[in-house]
Amino acid sequence: MRDIKALLDQHYLLKNNSNEVSVENPDPLLIVRRYKNSDIFDEIALICALLSYGSVGQIVRTLDSLDFSLLHTSVGEIQKAAFPHYRFQTSEDIRNLFIVFYKIIHTKRVKSIVLEGYDKNKNILEGVYLVIDRVSKILQKSYLKSRGLEFLIGKVSQNPKGSSPLKRWNMYLRWMVRKDNLDFGRWEEINKSDLILPLDTHTFKVSQKLGLLDRKSYDLYSALLITDLLKKFDANDPVKYDFALYRLGQSREYRFL
Repeated sequence: MRDIKALLDQHYLLKNNSNEVSVENPDPLLIVRRYKNSDIFDEIALICALLSYGSVGQIVRTLDSLDFSLLHTSVGEIQKAAFPHYRFQTSEDIRNLFIVFYKIIHTKRVKSIVLEGYDKNKNILEGVYLVIDRVSKILQKSYLKSRGLEFLIGKVSQNPKGSSPLKRWNMYLRWMVRKDNLDFGRWEEINKSDLILPLDTHTFKVSQKLGLLDRKSYDLYSALLITDLLKKFDANDPVKYDFALYRLGQSREYRFL
């Protein structure tokens, strides 16, 4: 494991620079960082995170086309605006997503909801599930529920085995909690050691290749197992290795390890 730690430490240092995210090397952060001075940054970043699945080029193009200034207007203005469709989401789904977050911005903010859940037992999943529950209730009450939005938001599960790895939620929390040349570090109330690796297909395969995971199921339980092992490399900040693992998988460098 010493060699694996040395490799990951090396790649963390290599990838932890702002130039790692660019037009030539796209990532959702390319769009998210535009709004770092916005008073509704937390909500904009979460919308970006939730739409971050599929081809990274397609993700960035879709996020780039969204008019986040609508979140400062009204439900009526949002309903009149044009929205793109994206994979499993119709343009109506994305419009309704904006309506949901408009309502959250004008009631209880995302950070407050996450902290309410997290502070009970210092369990970050309880914070995530509380936001999912809040969004689901707004969708239900406003008659905005759809299959596309349910896929986007995710589900609350009591059993991590077989459930979604919650990659997009955990990536969002990485952005918000960690602080380096990539992540924003705005939520100091949450301990970095409580974060969970944002497990996607790239990091899943790389983790298996490196011997960080011998489990074949791509689920939340696997994300928790890898996170626990990464704590042996850095107990205070295990998720710092996420971007390095992701880039290793994305570039297929792991084939040569």
